[in-house]
Amino acid sequence: MQPDVRISAIAHVIQLAIAPVFMLTGIASLLGVLTSRLARIIDRARALEDRLIDVTGEHKHLMGSDLFMLSRRARHINRAISLCTIAALLVCLMIAILFISGFFSYDISRIVATCFVLSMAALITGLLSFLREVQLATRSLRIGSH
Repeated sequence: MQPDVRISAIAHVIQLAIAPVFMLTGIASLLGVLTSRLARIIDRARALEDRLIDVTGEHKHLMGSDLFMLSRRARHINRAISLCTIAALLVCLMIAILFISGFFSYDISRIVATCFVLSMAALITGLLSFLREVQLATRSLRIGSH
């Protein structure tokens, strides 16, 4: 293969790998949001646990239910983070396979398609877990004295 042809082939592979990079950027932004939410949940739970020692009666029961809800929310966010991270890793694998395929003449279409479908499945499931956490947060929202 001549040098110009190889450069052209590599340039084409790079063009193919650009679209998944945009997807990877979106997932990275989502992971930033999810980790921020998890940090806020953890901070809120620690603050409640610190105050739980000094509280009795009805307030202790309310704080206990708040801690239970924060625990549920943290589990959903943790699941969303794990699934979105798996989606990002699959996209990275897909990019690497696309790039490596420029040097070999194997049919990698099934591998790339499988990586893409698995990545989308992980991302969709992660977003559903995030949606569930937002629903729990909204349901447990108390504004004012009610």
